[in-house]
Amino acid sequence: MAASLAVLICLAAGWVFSHGYVLWYGDAQAHLNISRRIFDSRTPGYTQIGSPWLPVLHVICLPFVSNNWLWSSGLAGTIPVAVCFVIAGTFFYLALRRSFGTRWAAAIGLACFALNPNLLYLASIPMNEAVFLAEAALALFAVAEFRHQAAVGAGKQSWWPVILAAIAICLATLTRYDGWILLPFAGGALAFGASRRRLLVFVVFCAIASLGPVYWLLHNRIVYDDWLEFYRGPYSALAIYHRGLDEGFKPYPGDHRFGVAFRYYWAAGRLCIGTPLFWIGILGAFAALWKRKGWAILFLAATPLSFIWNMYSGQVPIYMPHLYPFSYYNTRYGIAVLPLAAFAAAALVPWFPERRRWIALAIPLAALSPWLLWPDPGNWICWKESQVNSAARRAWTQAAADYLRANYKDGDRILAPFGDISGIVSSMPLDLRNTIHEGNSAEWTAITGRLDLYHRPKWAIAQQGDFLAQAIDHANRKQTIYQPVLEIYTKGSPVLRVYRRTDASSVYHPPLSSEPRPTEPHSTDPRP
Repeated sequence: MAASLAVLICLAAGWVFSHGYVLWYGDAQAHLNISRRIFDSRTPGYTQIGSPWLPVLHVICLPFVSNNWLWSSGLAGTIPVAVCFVIAGTFFYLALRRSFGTRWAAAIGLACFALNPNLLYLASIPMNEAVFLAEAALALFAVAEFRHQAAVGAGKQSWWPVILAAIAICLATLTRYDGWILLPFAGGALAFGASRRRLLVFVVFCAIASLGPVYWLLHNRIVYDDWLEFYRGPYSALAIYHRGLDEGFKPYPGDHRFGVAFRYYWAAGRLCIGTPLFWIGILGAFAALWKRKGWAILFLAATPLSFIWNMYSGQVPIYMPHLYPFSYYNTRYGIAVLPLAAFAAAALVPWFPERRRWIALAIPLAALSPWLLWPDPGNWICWKESQVNSAARRAWTQAAADYLRANYKDGDRILAPFGDISGIVSSMPLDLRNTIHEGNSAEWTAITGRLDLYHRPKWAIAQQGDFLAQAIDHANRKQTIYQPVLEIYTKGSPVLRVYRRTDASSVYHPPLSSEPRPTEPHSTDPRP
C-alpha cells in the first residue's frame, strides 16, 4: 500500500514540477525561505523559526533547503511533504481497515482520499495540508486500534496506541492551529474507548499531546516577550485583518455571521472534494454512526468545524469565485473535509453483499467523476487558486530576479522585506545572508529607521506603499539615497521597485553586529 502511494505521489509531484507549479502559492515560497533562514541569515539560529506560522513544516524541510537547486526549485519542500502524503494514506487505510474490518472498505476509502487531485497538488508543494493530514491519520489509526483492543477483550489494551496518538496530535498542534482543537476530541475518543482507567488514559494522553501548545506559548514568550504573539502580534492574522479594516476594507465574509461562514466553508469543501463525494459522505456518515463509529466522525469533523468557527470569529477569510467578493483566497481549507467524507464513504462498503463488494468501486468512480469527465487542472480549485493569485507575483518575481542576476555583484547586500519579495532572492538564487529583512531585527530596525544616517545596502526592493517604500521615500526627501532602477507594473499588484544606492550616499558608518571594519574608513566605494 505504501509503495503504491509512493508511486502515485511521485507521478503527481513530477507532473507539478515539470509544469513549474511548485511555488505558485506564495505561502509555499515563504515556508521554504523561513526554513532556509534558520541557518542562512545574517542572524541565523533558532529565533528565525519566527511566529505566527507553526514550525513543523519548516523543520522537516531543513535537510533539503541547504541545496540551492532544491531550495530555488521548491523540491526541498516537495520531498518531505510527499513523504507525509504516503504516511497519511498508509495510516488512513489502516484506520479504515481496523474500523470496518474489511479491506474493501479500506481500499474504497483510500481511493476517495488519495486520488483527489486537489490533495495530490497540495501534497506536491511546500504546504502543510498533507503534513497535517499525516498526523491526523496517524492519530485516527491509533485511536481505532485502542478501541479495537477494548472490543476484542477487556484488559488487553496496550499503552502504545495512546502514546502514538499523543505524539501525532502533539505534532499536529505544531503544524496547524486546527490541531489544537483535535486534542480534546482525540483524548475523549481514547478515554471513552478505554475498558478501564479512563481518567488515567485521558491524563497521560493530554500530558504528552499538550506539550505542543505549551512549547509554542513558551517560544512566543521567550522570543517575542508575549505569550500570544502568534495570535495578536503584528504579523498575526488578527492584526492583518484589523489593519485592513482600518484602511477601509470590508469585513471578511462570515465575520460574526455564522450562517455566512457555514455557507462559504460548505462551498469550499464541496469544490475541494467534489460534489459527488460530498453527498456520498453525508450518506456515509449515517452508515458510520450505525456502525458505532461516531467518535471517528466527530474527530474528523473537528477541523472543518474549527474553520467555520474561525471564519465566524474573524480569524480566517475564505473567498470563493462564485460568492462575493468573487475571488480565490484560502479555498484550499476545504480539503479538511476530505478525510471525513472518505471515511464516511468507506462506511457504506460493509452494506454491500460480501460476494458483490466489487460494486463498491462505483463509489470512488463517482467521487472522482468531476475530474475524470473534465480533467483540465482549471477544475482543481486549489490549483486554480494558486494560478490566479500568483499571476502578478510570478511576473514581477521573474523580472526582478532577471535584472538583479545581470547586475548584482558578489558582496552586494539587498534591503528587502521578507514576505513575497524574498522569492526574488531565492529565484536568483542568492544566499539569504546577503539580504537584510525583518528577521534581522536589530539591523533592519537601525537601517530602515534612519536611512538618512545609515544606508549600507547597495540594493533595496520594495512594493509601493509598504514599510520599506515609505522609509525610502521619507529618507530621499533630505537626500537621494536610493534611486529606482527598475519599476514593474502588474495588474492587481502594487508597483514593485528595485532601488540602487546612489554614489553620493555611499559614506561609511560603523558596522552593526560583527561585520568586519573596512580597511578605508571613508572609502567612496559604492558597494558595502
